[in-house]
Amino acid sequence: MQASSHRKPWYRVLYIQVLAAVFIGILTGYLFPGVGKSLKPLGDGFIKLIKMLIAPIIFCTVVHGIASMGDIKKLGRIGVKTILYFEVVSTIALVIGLVVVNVLRPGDGFNIDPTTLDPNIGQSYVQKAHALTTVDFFLNIIPNTFVDAFVSGDLLQVLVVATLVAFAISSMGDRGKAVLHGIECTSHVFFGVMHIVVKAAPIGAFGAMAFTVGSYGIGALSRLLALMASFYVTAAFFVIVVLGLIARYSGFSIFRFLNYIKDELLLVLGTSSSETALPGMIEKMRRLGCANSTVGLVIPTGYSFNLDGTNIYMAMAAVFLAQATNTPLDLPHQVTLLIVAMVTSKGSSGVTGAGFITLAATLAAVPSIPIQSLALLVGIDRFMSECRAITNLIGNGVATVVISRWENEVTKETLNEKLRHPIHSGRLI
Repeated sequence: MQASSHRKPWYRVLYIQVLAAVFIGILTGYLFPGVGKSLKPLGDGFIKLIKMLIAPIIFCTVVHGIASMGDIKKLGRIGVKTILYFEVVSTIALVIGLVVVNVLRPGDGFNIDPTTLDPNIGQSYVQKAHALTTVDFFLNIIPNTFVDAFVSGDLLQVLVVATLVAFAISSMGDRGKAVLHGIECTSHVFFGVMHIVVKAAPIGAFGAMAFTVGSYGIGALSRLLALMASFYVTAAFFVIVVLGLIARYSGFSIFRFLNYIKDELLLVLGTSSSETALPGMIEKMRRLGCANSTVGLVIPTGYSFNLDGTNIYMAMAAVFLAQATNTPLDLPHQVTLLIVAMVTSKGSSGVTGAGFITLAATLAAVPSIPIQSLALLVGIDRFMSECRAITNLIGNGVATVVISRWENEVTKETLNEKLRHPIHSGRLI
């Protein structure tokens, strides 16, 4: 009874505020397109505030998690399990995307002549995609300087630096305990800043959604509605069925889990970037009982290696463009497409539009599909980005809990109790 007396009024609950802001943003962009376009800085500003905190939060989380583990074998075991899980689930996402787009064939009947499309639009994305070659990708994991990882905000670079620092602290013995305590206290500071910043989420979601609708319009989506509907349905199927079965096997309900992270899901919906929800996901996975070391390893790594929504999108979008331009794409070509997509998808990191660039990299490696056909998707990519980011976020959250369950860090009973009756900090919810 006492807990219920301290419940916040509904209008002060974050996810309700974000949902209302998204709705108002859609109306503003639809009714007043000019005003909607001018509100872009609100969304960009909020995303920059969140991204400002990601590198230090990831650094502190990974360093503290690994250095306090004291068991290098466990770290290696978790790392191997994580990579194997990511590769299996990501491949399933790609296969599902290919199957659905071949069954539904949303691109049939478009009969687009690629020569009539603006080649400069596709080419601009191909130029960006050149940086996503396999060799450059692995070289880019190593920062130019120690602080460069924090300046660029590349999550894999931060992960490399944090891992090296964690091993160095572990080798210091008792002297490292003071450093570790300092890092733990520093992480509390950054999470405290995050709690302050996240209060501006409704403003950011309002600005981002008003700009999106004001710039591209709702009516302009009608011709490509079949692809959008197919993608959203496929992503929902993947979350409910594939991730649902994985969650059930691990002893928890996917629907309870989705309810548990609803704040983060709505934050991603408003901003179209899964990175805005990263600090909140780290905190909520910890509250479920997942060890700091597991959370610190799985969540950041997943942002580059476990992009289920991006994989589904790339498979469906590539075949859709082939269908729309009447480009023959037989089974061997589609298998090649799948293999190439497995590599290029690792270059996307949760940033808005990154999925579109990795699609360009995939098409550049599979020249049978005309690269200029990318121009067909530019107008709807922002709307597709929201679904990609949400699916990526859910996939990484489920992966964290599953790996934690495999490591016996949290029991099925404790996990379900916390999902049924989440204890919130009172600042995020």
